[in-house]
This record gives sequence, C-alpha cells and structure tokens, in this order.
Amino acid sequence: MDFWDFTPPPESALGDHEVALEGNHLLGKRIALLITGSIAAIKAPLLARSLRRQGAEVVAFASPQALRYTTIEALEWSTTHPVITQLTSKAEHLSDNHPFALYLVAPATYNTINKFRHGIADGVITATLASALGRKERGKAEIMLAPTMHGSLHNGILTESLKTLAQMGIKILTPREDYGKHNLPPENQIVVEVCRTLSQSPLRGKKGLITAGPTPVPLDSIRRLTNRFTGQLGIEITKELYFRGAEVYLIQGRGGLIPPEYLPHEIVETYKDYFQAVIAQLRENHHQFGIFSAAVADYQPEKVLDGKTPSGNKLNIPLVPTVKVIEAIREKFSSLYMITFKYQEQVSHERLLEIARERLGKGYQTVIANRGEEQGENGEQIAYLLTSGQDPERLVGKRAIALGIVNHLETITF
Repeated sequence: MDFWDFTPPPESALGDHEVALEGNHLLGKRIALLITGSIAAIKAPLLARSLRRQGAEVVAFASPQALRYTTIEALEWSTTHPVITQLTSKAEHLSDNHPFALYLVAPATYNTINKFRHGIADGVITATLASALGRKERGKAEIMLAPTMHGSLHNGILTESLKTLAQMGIKILTPREDYGKHNLPPENQIVVEVCRTLSQSPLRGKKGLITAGPTPVPLDSIRRLTNRFTGQLGIEITKELYFRGAEVYLIQGRGGLIPPEYLPHEIVETYKDYFQAVIAQLRENHHQFGIFSAAVADYQPEKVLDGKTPSGNKLNIPLVPTVKVIEAIREKFSSLYMITFKYQEQVSHERLLEIARERLGKGYQTVIANRGEEQGENGEQIAYLLTSGQDPERLVGKRAIALGIVNHLETITF
C-alpha cells in the first residue's frame, strides 16, 4: 500500500452530487428505481449513481421494508431527487407529467414478484408497477426485475410467476448465484442490460464478430512468439456495440486484457486456435459484420520444437508466413461486411492512406489505418477510418476510434 502523506485531495470540477459520465446511452431517459425489502437494498445508492454515469435521470421509489436496509438521505444524495415512499394526491405512481422510460425493480423480492404477477397494487411499489404494466402494454415503457432472495424461497410459485411475467415481456435479470442465494448482479451489469433494453440503435439485434488481442504462435511446448498488443481497442468496440443492443461475440487472444464478464466472448490460446474459432463463428452464427482488430501473427516457426528446449542454447528457428486470416474470410464469406485494421511504422501519413486504399480495392468495405509515429498530444492512438469514395475520418484515442467505428456501422444497411 502506498504511504499517504496527509495532503488534501486534488480539486475536482464535479459537484458533490455529480457523477463522471462514462457514456450517453441513457441520456434523456428517466429511470424509476423501485427498491423493495431485501438486504440487497443497501446497494441501491450505488446502482443509482451507476445509471447516472450513462446519463440517466433516476428517481427512487422505496417500500417501508426497503428503508430498513438503506436510507432516504442516501437515496436522495445518489439520485438528486426526493425519494417516493408513499402515494399522495400528486399520484406519483402514474408519473403522467414526467413519464419513465424504464421501471427497474432492484432488488425484487419474492413478495413483490408474486404480487406483481397477480395484479396486486397495495403499496407504493406494487401500485407503481401496475401503472408501469399499463404503460408497457401501450409501448410507452419497459419493466425490468432483478430477483434477490434466499434459495429456499425459489419455489414453484415463484417459478410460475417469473415465467408468466417473462411471457408478458417483463425483462428478468439473471441473478448472481452465491451461497445458496439469488444475489443482485453487479451494478455495471444491470446498467448494461438497461442500456440494451432501451437502445434505439439500428444495430440492435444485428449480429457481429469482433476479434482482438495478440495471437501467439508456439516455439516449443512452453515458449511462444507474440506481440505487444493488448486488445483494449477491440474490447472497447465490443462494449459499445453491446451497449447499443447488438448481438456481438468477441474472440480475444491470450496474453491481452481480460474482457468484462458480461460480454459474450472466448479466449483463444494460439494463432491456430484463433483461425479455427473465427471460421467456426462465421460458419455457425451467420454474423452480418466482422471487425478484425486482432493483432494476428504474421509469422510462425517452420517447425515447432518438441518439449521444452533447454535454456542456454543458441537457437536458429526459421519462420514462415502465416495464412492471412482476413483473406480466407473474404473468400469464404463474401457477404460479410468487414472492417479490417492496418498498422504501419516507418511510413509517411500519405503512404499509410495509400496502403489502406489498396486494401479497399481488394473488396474490404472499411479499413482502420494507423501508424506508430502518429500520436495525439497525450500519446493517444490516432487512426483513420477509410471507406470507398469518402474522405478519411480522423479519430483520436481508443474510445473515439470505437465510437467512430460503431457510428459508421449504424449507417450501413445489412
């Protein structure tokens, strides 16, 4: 642990109640956070702030039982709105003047789930849900439940209620299972599901494959030849697509960063595994687009050495070119919309763009080109998005590159 010298924290431009935005997927959306009587209610203030980091406006509704585990002050601080604990002449459960885009019940207890299923509206939470259901049936709102309870409470009645609610179009979040209990999922996972549910992106439901990270080649049974790329950009691209509701799958090379658990992904060990996984995914899942940001090995040993080569010996290992994966994909899957990457060093900016345009001329729809010598003021990666007949789009920083790619995909008709 670092030693603290008792200096005050640095100044921040954020006010006490403000949060740093991590995205804008919920910008302009009002979320009703309905909190029921479970110990998991202690996490409600953190969940409220996580929703706000995506731009949401959050209003908390709390049952009397919920306030045994959290406080009005904590909820008001985290949402910046008064907490609704009872219904008054303002008809808070109707919210006619300021409608909600989504009603999130987190935690959702056994009692609340079964009452909601049977149309009981005897309190602030259940009355609000009754009105929310009417709004949903008219296409004006979404409802999401996060079941949270001890395992012994998961009986046939609960199962029937959950199935019925799911058939009605209510989104039921998969609990985090630990210690014989249905626990609240991590806040970031809940926020992702809210964003996906409310997404109006043209990419919602579209299927795409993303590759990222290094693709090592074995030298012997222990050692591998690899590169320095981590796959961070590919993860950023996958996250942005997933937040917008796309059905994406990430293939990440071993030795790079580990993707968030909520992203559908697999980790591949070697170049050979990578090649096989990519072809299998495209053959079996009919992806509409592919984004190939993996740093694919260009060379591999002519022969992999047996066992573990003794240390201290001078080795001469001939290398041979690998098969170009994107060329094999272009040949096998001609209808796939492909975004490929071209990284260069020791070339001019003009030559980089020429190389990218040469690839466009070979049937690739979009190329992301960058070179090691060109970086932003703070060392950020700079890349150029090129398509046929359009001027290159300059993108600075991995986040901006990811956004530029996904925004471009939204303009494509699949």
